[in-house]
Amino acid sequence: MANYDIAISGLEAAQRALDVIGNNLANAATEGYHRQRIELTPAYSSQTGLVLLGGGVNIAGITRMIDSLLEQEILREQSLLEHVSQEFITMRTVENAFGELSIGNSLSATIDEFFNALQDLSAHPGQAIWQDQAVTTAEAMAGRFRTLGEFLSTLEDQIRLEAENTIEQINALITQIAELNDKIESMEIGGAQANNLRDKRDQYITELSGFIGVETLSREYGVVDVTAAGIPVVIGASAIELEVGLDENNKLGVTVAGAYSYNTNVQGGRLGGLLSLKNELVFDVHDDLDDLASAIVQQINQYHVQGVGSSGSFTGLTGWVMADEDFADFDPPITSGEIYIRVIDKTDAETTTITRHKIVIPTDASSLTTLATAIGAIDIGGGVTPLTASVVSSKLSILADANYEFDFLPGVLSDPTTSNLNGDAGSSIPTVTISGIYTGTATQTYTCTVVGDGEVGNDDDLKIEVRIDTDLIKTLDVGSYAAGDRLEIGDGIYVSVGTGQLNNGEVFTIEALASSDTSGVLAAVGINTFFYGSGASDITVCSDIAAAPGRVATALGADMTDNANALRLAGLRDQAVSSLGAMTPGEFYHRMITDIGQQLSVKQMRRDNIEVMVQNLLNQQSEVSGVDINDEAARLLIFEQMFQAMAKYMATIQSTVAALMAAM
Repeated sequence: MANYDIAISGLEAAQRALDVIGNNLANAATEGYHRQRIELTPAYSSQTGLVLLGGGVNIAGITRMIDSLLEQEILREQSLLEHVSQEFITMRTVENAFGELSIGNSLSATIDEFFNALQDLSAHPGQAIWQDQAVTTAEAMAGRFRTLGEFLSTLEDQIRLEAENTIEQINALITQIAELNDKIESMEIGGAQANNLRDKRDQYITELSGFIGVETLSREYGVVDVTAAGIPVVIGASAIELEVGLDENNKLGVTVAGAYSYNTNVQGGRLGGLLSLKNELVFDVHDDLDDLASAIVQQINQYHVQGVGSSGSFTGLTGWVMADEDFADFDPPITSGEIYIRVIDKTDAETTTITRHKIVIPTDASSLTTLATAIGAIDIGGGVTPLTASVVSSKLSILADANYEFDFLPGVLSDPTTSNLNGDAGSSIPTVTISGIYTGTATQTYTCTVVGDGEVGNDDDLKIEVRIDTDLIKTLDVGSYAAGDRLEIGDGIYVSVGTGQLNNGEVFTIEALASSDTSGVLAAVGINTFFYGSGASDITVCSDIAAAPGRVATALGADMTDNANALRLAGLRDQAVSSLGAMTPGEFYHRMITDIGQQLSVKQMRRDNIEVMVQNLLNQQSEVSGVDINDEAARLLIFEQMFQAMAKYMATIQSTVAALMAAM
């Protein structure tokens, strides 16, 4: 009864086709659904002579309409889109936080106001209103630095937390993919087709690609293995969990749970964007901000420690808490050099004696490599010490005895450093007085040699030759000038010679300091510094300065009334700093903000381009795998008519058989 077999196969094929079409129509709006198509083949029945008679229709299977290469490209591009979108959104938040478009609220504005205040102070170094303004603008600038530093630190913490939340979602999807792999394999080994489960599994893979870059490998019976961040996370029905954490370089990475071997270079997906932000983009901005704050702190402090303000010299100074007392671990590093301390002796009510003491800091010598070993060098005077240094609670403290003061002014002392002026029988020894503020860039010793014999101011042939090493730089005519007048010898230094006898060959020397601390120890330990801190998050105005603005070190000269140090501090605005890539603070900050803007522009352009690519790919996917209602309706009519025709065919066969049976 082959005719009945043909009819039954046709009816069954039409029914199954209608079921497939109905399933397509029902899932026309289902995300991730791929259109299915019934595959029909003619059935072989028998051969009579040369005639091959058909046996109806066979259902070869139900095909899921999918372009595997297209699907892989969609996964890749969607993963990149999520990666770039995460970077763009976060970096736009960073740009907004810096507030460069808001008048008066930006960091650049507060930096300018601070240096403007120092410039104003240089014109009025002894007036409290300008001292207060310098401190107020410094506090405003430091506050803005701290706000931005804390924002970036919080943002980095939030990025890590978001990465941890994302990895939980990733692990959940990995588990679901593995479970569906198991179900699909079980069904298809038994001969069934699990197209709907495949769609569901592939949709989970698509969602996973939005969180992390993935690669897939198809195996038999519908199983798909998945690799994420270079780690095979799904192998058949087995799932491997991931975790995020910080490596030894404090970079965020991904690893197999419990392995602690972090991959910090993860591309694609939201997690890839978060890792890129934490390890590079936000990190670089934070690092640049810290570098800028650190450079301003170091540059201001290295000048400030050498000067004094209108409140004068000190009876005691205490530095800040040191994390380590070993010079080798200081930041900025300590270098070999000298510290010069001026000690003012006021024990005699009528005469003030000023002496200068040099402390050598040989960082390459075991004798003086820590704060503790430096204390003995600062303690001056042997048994009776006018200065006492100590380290208390990791702070260096220097205290002067009663009737003593000290400072670190580099200005020349009023008396020559050395002298062998002897005068003559019946004549007084001329008094040599040094004054001025040294403007040279390197410490120099001026050797002043008398040429000729005679009375100061009364002998035209009496000269003083001034040399640096063997180079003659100045010849002073002291034989025909008014004794006591100032004579300039160069670089801002003046000499006045009183009345008296000078003899040929007599010598006195003048030591001119370019810096009273060439080692960097004072600034590193916080002695007489303006700012405290090492980065954007902890920069503050030192409490002593904030409490007493008269401590702002404006002067370098011995009379403490000049504005030389205030000018130096204000001049740092235009001074290139090696730690900032040979840029000024303003130039460095402008480059930093420009870089953020350029990154945003590039990432927005890239995001827009990827969005267009993804949309084009999705359009292609829709053409291949999407459900077209009109097409499905047309096919519905075809199989409806096929079902009706096969039913009529069966009825015809049945009536024909009945007629034959009746005729017999």
